[in-house]
Amino acid sequence: MSRKHDHILSLSNIVPDLSNVNLNELFKEVLKDGMHGIGFSPYLEGQEPGEEISEEQIRKRMAIIKPHVKWVRSFSCTEGNELIPKIAHEMGIKTLVGAWLGKDEEMNRLEIENLIKAAKAGYVDIVAVGNEVMYRKDLTEDQLLGYIQQVKNELPHIPVGYVDAYYEFENRPRITEACDVILANCYPFWEGCHIDYSLLYMQDMYRRTVRAAKGKKVIITETGWPNKGQSFHGAVPSQESAIRYFLNTQLWSKADNIESFYFSSFDEPWKIGDEGDVGAFWGLWDKNENLKY
Repeated sequence: MSRKHDHILSLSNIVPDLSNVNLNELFKEVLKDGMHGIGFSPYLEGQEPGEEISEEQIRKRMAIIKPHVKWVRSFSCTEGNELIPKIAHEMGIKTLVGAWLGKDEEMNRLEIENLIKAAKAGYVDIVAVGNEVMYRKDLTEDQLLGYIQQVKNELPHIPVGYVDAYYEFENRPRITEACDVILANCYPFWEGCHIDYSLLYMQDMYRRTVRAAKGKKVIITETGWPNKGQSFHGAVPSQESAIRYFLNTQLWSKADNIESFYFSSFDEPWKIGDEGDVGAFWGLWDKNENLKY
């Protein structure tokens, strides 16, 4: 390990423990300095996937995050989500655009079709064909590889990848080989890691993905910490822990020049159904679009 890396690790771990540091003020400074990227949360209170989202709400939320990010990541290309990359590009923000794949073949076809259309229109900088479908077991490897190859054939000049938990790229070398870029979700929280060790844990997730990538670029497509909700083993949601995790990941990724997308922009109450009460509190902004920290 280089001396530079030693310094980064110690800096990132020390910052949250300094008693004379105002975490809220440091949060504001780091946010003002800007992030590489963030996951875009379009759904308002009372909305959920399956419902159409409006251009107006996308524009309003995109304008809020615009001063703070270079990139946004979108998760779907249907039900209004296909407007996200166009609006982002209009505002000068680069895009990592995802097609949401699942068990519904007709919806998969529409997602892929709209993704290719947006990319050919010039609104997509990196393509993500599917999100955690191996983790959810919604598709087989062969089915996913078929979709990836279909998109690569249509978009030969745009990097194409697939998003999943970091360890899936170790366990599924055929998928790793098929991707132009490796898009890894890294969540110490969901592996029950205590906040005090979360940065080192996340750095190890990243290093394992880099080894599996064998020279391909690795982008952290999701990482974050909730400020409210039920604990998960040693991982406890709180205001302080959420700020500490944000600061650690931002300081480390900038110092080591790692491209990462923070999860997430806005709280989304609909996620309570999928993840329990903690699912609604991953945003840097609350459900009413107020900055939380």
